[in-house]
Amino acid sequence: MFDINEIMKRAQQASEQAADSIKETFEKSEEIVSKIEVPNSEESPSISAAEVEEQIATNTKRQVEILGQMFGPDSMAQMAANEELLQKMVNDKVTEAAASTAENLIGQLFGEDMGVIAAALETLEMEDGGDEEELTFNLELEESLYTALEEAMDRLEAMPEPEPVPYQKDDTKWEQFGILLSGIISRLNDHNLSSMDVEEHIPVMEQKIVSLVRRSWGIDGRSDLLDMIRYLAQEGYILRYQLYSEAASPEELMDETMDEDDRESTSRAWRFAQRYKCWYTPGFMAGWDIGRAAMLTRWGCYLGWLTESEAAGILWDLSQKVVEELHSWREFAQSYLFGGLMWKMLCGDSSAGSYLGYIADAATDLLAGKAEQDGGQWRGCPWPAQRKIGFTAL
Repeated sequence: MFDINEIMKRAQQASEQAADSIKETFEKSEEIVSKIEVPNSEESPSISAAEVEEQIATNTKRQVEILGQMFGPDSMAQMAANEELLQKMVNDKVTEAAASTAENLIGQLFGEDMGVIAAALETLEMEDGGDEEELTFNLELEESLYTALEEAMDRLEAMPEPEPVPYQKDDTKWEQFGILLSGIISRLNDHNLSSMDVEEHIPVMEQKIVSLVRRSWGIDGRSDLLDMIRYLAQEGYILRYQLYSEAASPEELMDETMDEDDRESTSRAWRFAQRYKCWYTPGFMAGWDIGRAAMLTRWGCYLGWLTESEAAGILWDLSQKVVEELHSWREFAQSYLFGGLMWKMLCGDSSAGSYLGYIADAATDLLAGKAEQDGGQWRGCPWPAQRKIGFTAL
């Protein structure tokens, strides 16, 4: 987050350093100039006023000559103007910073949707930008969230989608399909979905993304990134949901190191898994795991932690895994909703209802949005049909 006070402090320090430097320079020049004899009217009463004025003019000219020798012909002409310009720039920036909140500054850099993004994404800071009342998690709230989840999944199920189409193993469509697996987070971030790079390579965006990846995921480079992608692809919430579904009680999932909040979170997630275990198998979590792994892969490539060919290979592997478990973009989006709510249960975040809404809206844009409004990317890249294994008669 941008710190207004820090911006003002640094600007003032820069101004003071520049002023000190100029002051020091002029002090040196004054020391040289002071050696020039200046007539004193009290000591030389016979000198006329005109002669005194002429002598002062001569000394002034001499000062300019000395300064010119010290700084060169170009520097002298710019010195006063530079000091004035520097002070004006500092004053303008301090005034601008003082008049803006941190949210406004972020909005200027990343667009007016940044507040929504921050509230919506796991990978961001998960802050509510509005005045939504903080709710206490209880059984009534849990039931309302289950209802919200099921209604959102039903709406997605009713949306039209092209039939899956066969992809050959070396089909170039796999590359675009892999990129689109990051579609929900990319849509909420307004990331590019037509190529591997998520954004234009500008320092402020690169710093923002690396900061988010480090702070929200604990990833601090290539090794951490690969470990997290491997975890999401091989274990992730597929394994967690399986463990919670198979446990006879929440206590089986607890240990003595857990505090009261952890125990309550575990109980909520256990109740979630018990409610849905007859409806959805652990493999249904693939969209939640793979969607996040795909986003991390693209972020890692953007930050230079992965080469583009490495990222393309990882996305191909992730694509094969998700196609084994899910059968459409609608089901992928439903999986993301499903996993997102279980994650919210574990986090104890009562804003889960808004979060589900953001995901459902992003999925709707990807499925049914207009191309001229940068939507409908999923519709333009049909889900890969599962390849049938043929058998040869003996």
